[in-house]
Amino acid sequence: MCEVGTRPPLAAERGEPPGGAAAAAAAERCRDMGEQPIFTTRAHVFQIDPSTKKNWVPASKQAVTVSYFYDSTRNSYRIISVDGAKVIINSTITPNMTFTKTSQKFGQWADSRANTVFGLGFPSEQQLTKFAEKFQEVKEAAKLARDRSQEKIETSSNHSQESGRETPSSTRASSVNGTDDEKASHGGPAEAHLKSENDKLKFALAQSSSNVKKWETELQSLRESNARLSTALQESAASIEHWKKQFSACKEENDQLRGKIEELEEQCNEVNKEKERNAQLSRRLQELETELQDKELELEELRKQGEIIPELMSECESVSEQLQAAEKKNKDLEEKVRTLRTEVEENKHRQTNLKTELKNFLDVLDGKIDELHDFRQGLSKLGVDN
Repeated sequence: MCEVGTRPPLAAERGEPPGGAAAAAAAERCRDMGEQPIFTTRAHVFQIDPSTKKNWVPASKQAVTVSYFYDSTRNSYRIISVDGAKVIINSTITPNMTFTKTSQKFGQWADSRANTVFGLGFPSEQQLTKFAEKFQEVKEAAKLARDRSQEKIETSSNHSQESGRETPSSTRASSVNGTDDEKASHGGPAEAHLKSENDKLKFALAQSSSNVKKWETELQSLRESNARLSTALQESAASIEHWKKQFSACKEENDQLRGKIEELEEQCNEVNKEKERNAQLSRRLQELETELQDKELELEELRKQGEIIPELMSECESVSEQLQAAEKKNKDLEEKVRTLRTEVEENKHRQTNLKTELKNFLDVLDGKIDELHDFRQGLSKLGVDN
């Protein structure tokens, strides 16, 4: 298998330009080891923060190539992604893995072997859907390969057990044939059947031996692969320590930059406050200039009014004379009104006396009319009697 877990030399160390050349070289090494890409796309790669297990940490500064690889010799599938000279994804797909869509353009899966969670951000929902469908397809293929491998192991184990049980029988058959060599010339049917069974047992034993050699070779290959992976793990651990130191240095530098930024922000705030004060003073100055212009206009109007004051004074004197004459006439009129009021009162008193006399006269007249009415009635009765 391709050793993508180790840190390849940097592009600057090899004298090569960074970028696609290193990724192409890594893919070429995978092909040389028997792995072929079966699906390729581009996405932004993230890993879960190991300290919080909640936040996403970008593993690539930009969209990188993410590919599915198939190892025909191991019958296994992997997802591999390289950013420049750094391998950021090396995940072997197992039947227990699940790819989850968390949004329209983002998906994730957990890799228990790498002890992390990978996340991919795609430019479009269609690319995410294609990647998820390919993940499910590869997952089913890995499950089928695992089932076939288990069946093969069980079959080989059964053959080995049968060969172990049948080996004494073959030995006994050989001894029988050895002791009965003198009787072989007779060529009886029993001897022919026994010989046929002996040949079958020899063939089974030879096949079992070849299977044992094959599994020994497979075991040796696995040991070599484990040794390479152990070396890669050690190099990864050293690389992690190196990156931790760089991260600490970057963190300190970041803290210093934050402090400078805070100082600059305070200075900017002071400058903004000073600008605001200047703006307020400018507005106040404009208001005062406007008020001054208004006062000058008022003063000019007062000066114009001051020029017509003598005319107004003469008019005021004439109006005062007219007012005095009117007041005199008013007094005369008031005197006449008082005289008229006295006459009205006298007339009212006279009218009251006349009303009283008239009422008395009417009362007397009513009495006379009543007497006359009685007199007429008396005359009428006298005429009726006569």
